[in-house]
Amino acid sequence: MRRLFPVPPAPPATDPAVGSGGAETDREWSLAELAAAYAYPEPDGPRGTWLRANMVSTLDGAAQHDGRSQPISSAADMRVFGTLRALADVVIAGAGTVRQEGYRPARARAELAEARRSAGQGPVPAIAVVSASLELDFSLPLFTSPLVPTLVLTGAAAAPDRIAAAERAGARVVIAGDGVGVDPARALGALAELGHTRLLTEGGPRLLGQFVTAGVLDELCLTVSPMLTAGDAQRIAGGPAVEVPRRFVLASLLEEEGFLFSRYRRD
Repeated sequence: MRRLFPVPPAPPATDPAVGSGGAETDREWSLAELAAAYAYPEPDGPRGTWLRANMVSTLDGAAQHDGRSQPISSAADMRVFGTLRALADVVIAGAGTVRQEGYRPARARAELAEARRSAGQGPVPAIAVVSASLELDFSLPLFTSPLVPTLVLTGAAAAPDRIAAAERAGARVVIAGDGVGVDPARALGALAELGHTRLLTEGGPRLLGQFVTAGVLDELCLTVSPMLTAGDAQRIAGGPAVEVPRRFVLASLLEEEGFLFSRYRRD
């Protein structure tokens, strides 16, 4: 079963993501329909970028189970995951998430290749790893065999030998902070200077919390998984709380097999 719950202003009836008035069907959302539903808006912020986050959470707020997001995901969630990657110029992830989730280079999707060419994009998005220490395994395929060079975002105080190790592996090191860490706004500005304006972050929770606290997140794509886990798993965003909660507005809501795919944009 699948549904689209349009939120005013609703898409036109001819939009492939709407179909015949949001009627229920028993087929899955196609990649073409998802690409239309999740198309990037024109960047309108001061950096000329649009940063969206893609996260998954259980009904009781867990962003992971046994340290990974895969157990609370689904086939439909993975299609959304792949579509969001295919639309982005760059995928930003924290070093901890890269390790825990076993990140590999982004793969080309033939179904969306023409759309990327028309948008002036390369065959796949670059992966940008945020790391203060650069304690990463540079022998992994993420660094040795991507279709486009992997980026490493770090601070000016990063160890020179680790920077050299990253560059020897083929990664491009981007300094985006004056100290040991990365400044979120400066990171987005540095990515924009490289021509990356359609930005996607997949967390983890600590990195997403930094983007939220810095006020640079434009959109949250949140999958609500119809599962309960209890325990003490992380939420989708961690770190210090913002002084005043930030209001986002619901842009669209899709459903498939009990999973809700929500899209919230900054107000």
